[in-house]
Amino acid sequence: MRFIDIPIISNLISQLPPETTEISQNLPLSPQGAEVILGNIIEPEQLVIPVAPNATTMFGPRGACLLSETGPLWVSDTGHHRLLGWQSLPTRDSQPANWVIGQPDFYHEGQNAKNTPGRATLSVPTGICACGEGLAVADAWNHRVLIWKSLPEDNNVPADLVLGQVNFTDNEPNRGNQQAFASTMHWPYGVYYHQGRLFIADTGNRRLLIWHQLPTENGQPADLVLGQPDMISRDENGGGSATAASMRWCHDITFWGENLVVSDAGNHRVMIWQGIPTENNTPCAVVLGQKSFNFVEMNQGVYYPSASSLSMPYGVAVAGDWLVVADTANSRLVGWRKPESILSLQGVMAGGLAGQINFQNKGENRNFGLPKRDSLNWCYGIKVCGNTAVIADSGNNRILLWQFNNS
Repeated sequence: MRFIDIPIISNLISQLPPETTEISQNLPLSPQGAEVILGNIIEPEQLVIPVAPNATTMFGPRGACLLSETGPLWVSDTGHHRLLGWQSLPTRDSQPANWVIGQPDFYHEGQNAKNTPGRATLSVPTGICACGEGLAVADAWNHRVLIWKSLPEDNNVPADLVLGQVNFTDNEPNRGNQQAFASTMHWPYGVYYHQGRLFIADTGNRRLLIWHQLPTENGQPADLVLGQPDMISRDENGGGSATAASMRWCHDITFWGENLVVSDAGNHRVMIWQGIPTENNTPCAVVLGQKSFNFVEMNQGVYYPSASSLSMPYGVAVAGDWLVVADTANSRLVGWRKPESILSLQGVMAGGLAGQINFQNKGENRNFGLPKRDSLNWCYGIKVCGNTAVIADSGNNRILLWQFNNS
């Protein structure tokens, strides 16, 4: 099944294998492009990208997590409704996965393996992260987050804990209610674990949920909410115009030093708080991508992007001093270097770029060209571990492992 909640633009034309184009990268990424490309690399005579599942192919992957500099690596193969796992960091293009979770084998697909939800099934998995000693996955269309207490090391290892639902078989949004609760979810797309706290982007409820400690019970309610005045409200932008506290389509989470960072794709901005908020609906301190807190236009109302605008930014990651944003609809990565004061970032232009020739370009694979080792097509996710940037290049149905120089 092809999911259609937010369009993934796939390059369905004849294409050559990915190749390198010498373009200077403002972000400190290797100028040779990705060192390793996971996913099927198309032969010249092929007319379309194959999406039939196997141990090599992917369909619109939206998230990935490298657990250490040497692995393992886990990928949310979103369109195939499964997780793919590599026991160690892949070293060659199209290296097949070692493990699969969510399907009976590498050759099947379908939401919840075309059956009812369970401990090891998935429906549009997206965000994925290390969680304590284990793994957490945002199982978006089952309206839940699955948690493994230890890292899976085999096929179809069942999850130990579920949030958003009271058990592993239910999958209604907000448990069938019209309003939200501290224990329910609607399209959770992002998940992040930091210093004992769990953060979930409860995207369909237009809010970020925070647990002060790693949950221990199924359906455990969150302790704090951002983006809404209380735990039951779910209107976009709090039912009014955008503010420093509101959200429209929050998607990913990271920490830049001690500062919480959330991508608010629907408002075409990235929100940054000073430290970790301690009260519900705490306003952020600064936004990137917009001139002020109440502006919400894509690319600030202009067709072409700039160094200070964003269009549906879905992914955020930190590499050294850099905050890197997957500016999804502009098919590029943009980066800001950490200043002495986070407050000084308001309205500041990005200082780093990858995937496009300049800040004014936005075409998939640079002007709708063929995919290359350093081009992007609706990149949904980015995470950095050590010197490796792991990029979910969704529109190209692949994962890029690209060297990032943190020095």
